[in-house]
Amino acid sequence: MDVEPDRSSARDDQDALRRLLLKAATAAGLPEPAAGWTIPPHPAAVEAVHRAQRERRSAPTGGPARPSPRSPAAEPLDPVDPADHPHLARSLARALARLPDRTAADGQPVTASPGAWSAADRAVLADALGLLGTVWPRMLGELRTVVAQVALLDGMAIDGYTDFTVHGAVLINRRRLSPTRAGLPGPVRLAEALVHEGTHNRCNAAAVSEPFLTPAADERAGLLATPLRADPRPLSGLFQQTVVLARCVQLYRRIAGGQGAGGPAGQAAGERHDRLLGDLGAAVTALEAHRAQLTGHGRRLLDQSALIAAAARGGATPAAGRGHHPR
Repeated sequence: MDVEPDRSSARDDQDALRRLLLKAATAAGLPEPAAGWTIPPHPAAVEAVHRAQRERRSAPTGGPARPSPRSPAAEPLDPVDPADHPHLARSLARALARLPDRTAADGQPVTASPGAWSAADRAVLADALGLLGTVWPRMLGELRTVVAQVALLDGMAIDGYTDFTVHGAVLINRRRLSPTRAGLPGPVRLAEALVHEGTHNRCNAAAVSEPFLTPAADERAGLLATPLRADPRPLSGLFQQTVVLARCVQLYRRIAGGQGAGGPAGQAAGERHDRLLGDLGAAVTALEAHRAQLTGHGRRLLDQSALIAAAARGGATPAAGRGHHPR
């Protein structure tokens, strides 16, 4: 894997992950494992393997094995409702269980719930994918390889996340489909969210074939401050944030420097680029302090991220309307 997206290598990593899941499914006693799977592996089938593994570990005699899911082949980036897909509803329940309890100003709990796609939402998704196809077709190709399902969330508790237990799915808050007060359009915000969450999926699959961190690196480094999260995160979290930020900086570099990128939307895209660039610089600096805990694969991506940060700082500022497409 590199910071620059590549559909071919992404497909290779997905295949390697699929082989690992098939092996785990067989060991857990699933019959005819993964019949009906596609590449990317269907998130429901991935979850079934994880559940079977947990059941096998909890039952010394092996326990009853769950049947292999025969999920229909999913279209890449298929918009789905979590309420209609139990594997996504269970994933959301796990994510909420890990969050500390919070209350809003009105005293009500801050939470998140499954969101349904409206026709207007689907139009925003189509526009976001069209934008990616125009400014960064390689990224769109990679996303179509690693992301099978896109789900919406309502509520204020979660902005978006991925879950390796349902690998191939991304869950994104509905707010990311609406324009900001600064004028950043909804399709641009959703395109960023897809790049962000899709990159987490990409990293998770790539690390199966070639890890980014040395063994026990998370334990040795402890919990760390990171640019994108208020709560301390393990080194693996900081690493993935760095790659995510490098890609999002590239996305906005392309958007802010593209044809017809003037006006409030272009200005807002440039400002978003500059904010993400600051976060990327902080992430690179923090990760460099733990360079010894990275594998050669991890160091390569760190170096690529550092080059993107340096090139963006050294070039024209997109917010000033003088950006250009990076090569």
